[in-house]
Amino acid sequence: MCGFAGILVGPKISNEDDIFREILVKMAATLNSRGPDDDGYWCDIENGIGLGHRRLAIVDISSAGHQPMLSESGRYVIAFNGEIYNHLSLRNELKSFKESDWKKWHGHSDTETLLACMEEWGLEKTLHKSVGMFAFSLWDKKTKNLFLCRDRFGEKPLYYGWQGDDANRSFLFASELKALKTHPSFSSKIDRGSLCLFLRYGYIPAPFSVYDGIYKLEPGSILSVSLSNPDPEITKYWDSVDVAVKCKAALFTGSPMQAVDELERLAKSAVHQQMVADVPLGTFLSGGIDSSTIVALMQAQSSRPVKTFTIGFNEEGFNEAVHAKAVANHLGTDHTELYVSPKQAMDVIPKLPSLYCEPFADSSQIPTYLVSQLAKQKVTVSLSGDAGDELFCGYNRYKLTSQLWRKLSLVPTPIRGVASKLITSISPTAWDRLSGIFPEGKSYAALGDKMHKGAGVLASADFRSLYLGIVSQIPNPTEWVIDGYEPLTTLVGNSPTLSEFNAIEQIMLLDTINYLPDDILTKVDRAAMGVSLEGRVPFLDHRIFEFAWTLPLNYKLRDGQTKWLLRQLLYRYVPKELIERPKMGFGVPIGDWLCGPLRDWAETLLSEDRLRREGYFHPEIIRSKWAEHLSGRRNWQSQLWTILMFQAWLENERQS
Repeated sequence: MCGFAGILVGPKISNEDDIFREILVKMAATLNSRGPDDDGYWCDIENGIGLGHRRLAIVDISSAGHQPMLSESGRYVIAFNGEIYNHLSLRNELKSFKESDWKKWHGHSDTETLLACMEEWGLEKTLHKSVGMFAFSLWDKKTKNLFLCRDRFGEKPLYYGWQGDDANRSFLFASELKALKTHPSFSSKIDRGSLCLFLRYGYIPAPFSVYDGIYKLEPGSILSVSLSNPDPEITKYWDSVDVAVKCKAALFTGSPMQAVDELERLAKSAVHQQMVADVPLGTFLSGGIDSSTIVALMQAQSSRPVKTFTIGFNEEGFNEAVHAKAVANHLGTDHTELYVSPKQAMDVIPKLPSLYCEPFADSSQIPTYLVSQLAKQKVTVSLSGDAGDELFCGYNRYKLTSQLWRKLSLVPTPIRGVASKLITSISPTAWDRLSGIFPEGKSYAALGDKMHKGAGVLASADFRSLYLGIVSQIPNPTEWVIDGYEPLTTLVGNSPTLSEFNAIEQIMLLDTINYLPDDILTKVDRAAMGVSLEGRVPFLDHRIFEFAWTLPLNYKLRDGQTKWLLRQLLYRYVPKELIERPKMGFGVPIGDWLCGPLRDWAETLLSEDRLRREGYFHPEIIRSKWAEHLSGRRNWQSQLWTILMFQAWLENERQS
């Protein structure tokens, strides 16, 4: 796992060798935590191209894995971030094609394998054959084209964009935004459309970034750019929706237990491949279904106890450590747990702006960083159970959204609109008082807050609108942002039709192409790489994805139980009673902290004078939400945390 940065410039500003290399070194230096073990640089001043690399040595920790790396013929130069899990089998396949050409390998790194494959098969065929997570830049000396590539699901990040005026125009690319910011041509103008997207989702979805003119390469994509053709051309070599459509057309016809057998075979194979490393390896364990399955399959294939890591909280409703420990004890892992105090958790907050490079408001970023920090003390690679929810129907919102829409769709839209207005005409406090009318044992905590949230989606015109309302942190972001506008995304205005899928399957796919890469995988990548830890996600082996989409929905959601198939697999290794309990998010009590120890910090960032001076938000609406939250009338923690994460990022931006 590594980080890289690069520059493509015209001859007017690439004729100073020392200056060109100095800029490249500065860009790569910002990525030190992604690659503390080695650094390397390659420049071709005549053609205006430079690549910088920071290495975290995982496979082939010798100098034979040094990057940027040239292919055997010298045609290709690569700066690579990631892992190709099947690279040894690719080597064997290469030998069977041209034994005479590939007898001599300089080392056993997957980067060398990748270059050899490209010389044999070309770029796109190599990507189709590769199993792994990656983002890389590739310079073709023959055609003088630069290629940027990202893995199928977006596990590894990649930013790019042209910056500077005509005389000093540079195409910049890097693993993180902080590398781009060091270039003298970089403009730090904030994109207000991206700011609106951030307020809606709590993250900025690809292809957008917080900066005007800078973009994220979308998963499964190849970008091509050159000085002769400066407009980037982007093609898809893998599309999750297209693959899911094809898989659904080839529906699995075996019995449920045959499906469990096949899932076990595929998952064991993926886990086995991802356990290969030349450095210590372990795994995160929350005690939930996904992480417990990964740990069970690891331990079943390991001759020694697998190292597992869990953090716990003493606050009720936020602690899964006791469940994780029970699973670890049953499987016989080498378990490490750390109970974190509120102060330890809050001490992470000042690190978040520089850690994530752009505004990011999933508060589980805090415990994710802490568990990564814990794991790094003993290992350099850690597996996780991420993506199990998206593939096997794990989020409660899948069934709840479907159930809600079945009922709402029976009521005419105008009537639902009137009902929404009636509900919101009653204050949350009054609704809370009404909760006492429910029979004993049926009262609802924070009833008023829930009623107002529910009213917000009552008037949804269709299922997609209902889903959008449920996943939106702030449903009306343009009302909050001065001169705000909302660009089209795959959730708003540019959605795939998905007519082949039912309602639940549609939102599972939408989560796979939006929430998974731009929230979940971003959160884990930045938290782990912030402490120089490589994270791996076995469920994102594309063969598991393909199998999951051949399955009927009732193999995933059965009798109201989510992740049914995955549960059956886990029960082969862990007793049901250690697993079956209500789903608990990996969160922290942000709402309480904002009213207590974080109040002064938040008040400073949300002061009316500051908001007016900065000129991004209409202060009135934010101050109103803040006052209601502090009074206890409404719980606005999600909305306020989103604003605070932008404000904290903006403050860091001005100081850096």
